[in-house]
Order: sequence, then structure tokens, then C-alpha cells
Amino acid sequence: MNAIETPLQGCYILEPNIFEDDRGYFFESFNANKFNSAIGQEVFFVQDNQSFSNKGVIRAIHYQIGEYAQAKLVRVLSGAVLDVAVDLRKESPTFGQHFAIELSAENKKQLFIPKGFGHGFAVLSETAEFFYKCDNFYNKSSEGGIIYNDDSLNIDWQLSEELIKVSEKDLELPTLEKAKL
Repeated sequence: MNAIETPLQGCYILEPNIFEDDRGYFFESFNANKFNSAIGQEVFFVQDNQSFSNKGVIRAIHYQIGEYAQAKLVRVLSGAVLDVAVDLRKESPTFGQHFAIELSAENKKQLFIPKGFGHGFAVLSETAEFFYKCDNFYNKSSEGGIIYNDDSLNIDWQLSEELIKVSEKDLELPTLEKAKL
């Protein structure tokens, strides 16, 4: 596994070692020892989540705060998404900055998003199946979010405006300036 730190400290792109031949391919999608060694810290995942979405869906910038903050390891099982991590750590020199990468079933890349970050993605393919591991359990009272089109974040979701589909709940999210962090 190759780990590449993004411009946001603690956020890593992970590229698996893929073994291909005329039968197909094989790779380890997760190995705790190799993962922890690659990112230089110990993370214990306790929950897996999976979603299916259609082209144009944006799942806005979500996060959890306090004792229920979550680190995530995300990947795409089918299709392609633009995956976005936003640094919400107020003490960080990159607070309010984001990193975006295309994750796909084809490139098999993963993104590790540490605690203190928001996360969202946009579906670029006709459909996408998205999978992620969390190091803490979901807690509704600790959830937060930022509206996908916040001008201060200036995220290019790589979708035309007429294709974008956002849930009613996500359309009511505040801007970064007004978010509860």
C-alpha cells in the first residue's frame, strides 16, 4: 500500500498494491497493520457504511463533533465520485481548506479522512456504490454539516448545476461561518 499525504495534514490517499493477470485482479482493501503503519498512527474502525447513489447526487459536507468525532476510510465499489475532505480543525493552518480527489472502482484509491474533518462526495458516473469505515459510532446529536455550495469553501463538484441533486436536509445546512464546530 502506498500512502500519500494530501496538503491537509493527516489526510491520506491510499493506493493498494493490485495483482492482475488474465483471470482478473486481487488486492487487500484493508489490512490494519499496513494501514496504521502507512499513516503513522493507530486507528481502530468500529463501523462500516455503504451507500448507493445516482449521477449528480451530492452528499454534503458531514461530520460529527466532540466525543463522537469520526475518522473515515472511504472508497468506491462501483462507479466514480469526487470525494471531498474539509479541514474543520480551528487550530489547523489549513482550517477551511478542502482536498478533492476522484475515487473510482477503476482506480481503487481510498482516502483516509482524520477526525476533525468534514466529508462529502458527488457522484460523477451514472451510479456509484460508496463504502466507508468509521472509527467511532454514529451519534445523531453530534452530527453537523456544511452546505455543499458554501462560497468560502469554493468546491468545484465537477457537475453542471442542472445535474446536481441534494437532499432537503443537506440544503438546510449552514455555511462554514455559521456551522457548529
